[in-house]
Amino acid sequence: MNGNAWWMMGLAVLVGAMLPLQGLINARLGAQIGGPIVGAFVSFLVGSIVLGGYLVIARHRIGLGAASGMPMWVWMGGLLGAFYVAVVTLLIPRLGPATMMCLVIFGQVTAALLLDKFGVLQSTPRTVDAVRIAGAVLVMAGVILVASPWRR
Repeated sequence: MNGNAWWMMGLAVLVGAMLPLQGLINARLGAQIGGPIVGAFVSFLVGSIVLGGYLVIARHRIGLGAASGMPMWVWMGGLLGAFYVAVVTLLIPRLGPATMMCLVIFGQVTAALLLDKFGVLQSTPRTVDAVRIAGAVLVMAGVILVASPWRR
């Protein structure tokens, strides 16, 4: 693994570490201003303003003309992101940040293995072997240990 891969992996861990904090912040915001969906909406609004400001400052060109010929499913990213933020905002106060994030990570690993196996939205499928499946099972074991449902 080269030096670039290490800092990118570190950045990925940092971004992952921010997700439970974002969920808690959005939940607190939602509790104060009208519920989890309102909190998620305001979160997206603030994020959109920040990204829009960046695009203006960087003088980045937006090629929406090319998007008109693309299939409808390319717009699903925003819908999936909104659903994710809304659900996390709703559930994180009920499940707790550790349990919520472990369940999210298990869902991500499981879906990623399926997407790899069937080559969804990429040129070639990737092998899903016993080692990778064992990794997903270990993630699930971690979810069970972190969630500790028997302790309630």
